[in-house]
Amino acid sequence: MEKRISGHTGLMALFGTPVGHSGSPAMYNFSFQHDDLDYAYLAFDVDVDGMEEAFKAIRLLNMRGGNFTMPCKNIAAQLVDKLSPAAQIIGACNVFVNENGILTGHITDGVGFVKNLELNGVTVTDKKIVILGAGGAATAIQVQCALDGAKEIAIFNKMDEFYPRAEETVAKLAKHCPDCTVTVDDLDNAAKLAAAIAEADILINATIMGMKPYEDVTLVDKSLFRKDLVVTDTVYNPKETRMILEAKEAGCQVVGGVGMLEQQGVVNYELFVGKELPLAEFQAFQVEQA
Repeated sequence: MEKRISGHTGLMALFGTPVGHSGSPAMYNFSFQHDDLDYAYLAFDVDVDGMEEAFKAIRLLNMRGGNFTMPCKNIAAQLVDKLSPAAQIIGACNVFVNENGILTGHITDGVGFVKNLELNGVTVTDKKIVILGAGGAATAIQVQCALDGAKEIAIFNKMDEFYPRAEETVAKLAKHCPDCTVTVDDLDNAAKLAAAIAEADILINATIMGMKPYEDVTLVDKSLFRKDLVVTDTVYNPKETRMILEAKEAGCQVVGGVGMLEQQGVVNYELFVGKELPLAEFQAFQVEQA
């Protein structure tokens, strides 16, 4: 499918770093052309320090909408004009929509993640969950799982700048979702991590470990996997991370990150253009191109 860029073409984009691996431009550009919408979607490699300038460009170019990825979701929430209720609780956004110059930030990571699990026959209701990471996507997943009725959520993160955010999430969820027990511990505490995984129903990697150029990195020793554990990853490039491959070898049910991206895309596309993403058609197109 090809379509020439015109003088009226509207711009949407992804901001973050790294972005070279992103599947978003292919998905959204296919969808725009399929639906005969005059937009183009690009990816810009921007770090946290460049986000203020990026927002000046968003406003100057009157961009209709776009996405933020790691590590820019939290700073983006500080730079938009308004936040959706969920984004306000989380303190991060991965989507913005421009309505007459007013930029509203939304968070769809958690919704997309949970929908992807459901499509694979996994629900989070009444489950014990271990989540690795405390960045924007991780926090969104933690909040959504709690809102959707998870029984326990054990967060593990290194003692870095994201750790205090995880502690804030624990406090927020104690207020908003008191029936869900949420804790946070140091990811380097191997004994606590092993004990938590031993009792968990679902293990989630919501860090960049496993993503290019960290393909050879896993945060979980394969000896901790067991057949009744669901192992999931938010990383979608490579399609199967080392953690996913090792979990599959151990007989776990595994859920990769591609579906999360697709289900986020469904929600995002409706926010951008008010239409349903032609996901089945895009998937068929990908098969043809493979």
